[in-house]
Amino acid sequence: MYEGVVQDLIDELGRLPGVGPKSAQRIAFHLLAADPADVRRLVDALTEVKARVRFCAVCGNVAEQERCQICRDPRRSAAVICVVEEPKDVVAIERTREFRGTYHVLGGAINPIDNVGPDDLRISQLMSRLADGSVTEVILATDPNVEGEATATYLARLLAPMGLRITRLASGLPVGGDLEYADEVTLGRAFEGRRQISA
Repeated sequence: MYEGVVQDLIDELGRLPGVGPKSAQRIAFHLLAADPADVRRLVDALTEVKARVRFCAVCGNVAEQERCQICRDPRRSAAVICVVEEPKDVVAIERTREFRGTYHVLGGAINPIDNVGPDDLRISQLMSRLADGSVTEVILATDPNVEGEATATYLARLLAPMGLRITRLASGLPVGGDLEYADEVTLGRAFEGRRQISA
């Protein structure tokens, strides 16, 4: 469509997740019109993140050191591990300020369609962390979709013989939602996870 480097930029931006052809074109033309100092800051940030950021040797979260900030925090309980799919899930849970344990990032979920099996995830590293017997509970916080459910089920079966407390995040109706718009699975989970209330 466009000449040379402009089309190259649009093509590269279009390879980013969630960026379609129209968005890639808008971003490219925004960058072309932007102040050169702004573009340089973006280039520097991208270069710096690729040079300095790695994955935590313990949990698999993003880190600038060998161990991430959460794994280095002595106030966190090492007896409880929350298993998530991606580093962005750690951020989501941390925002709640409800969890004071540690994490284990799998690096995805079991997905046969995309040829992602258990061996492609950080499951062996999780098993190594559980080997010394200091962990008492594993919280399975994978996404509430087909792949996340398959991963949680696989892990639950794998961990069951270890005698750990294995829990799954509750799922159900969102606050402010209408029953008529809830799908059957969500509504069924809401019934399963119902709690007694006191007056």
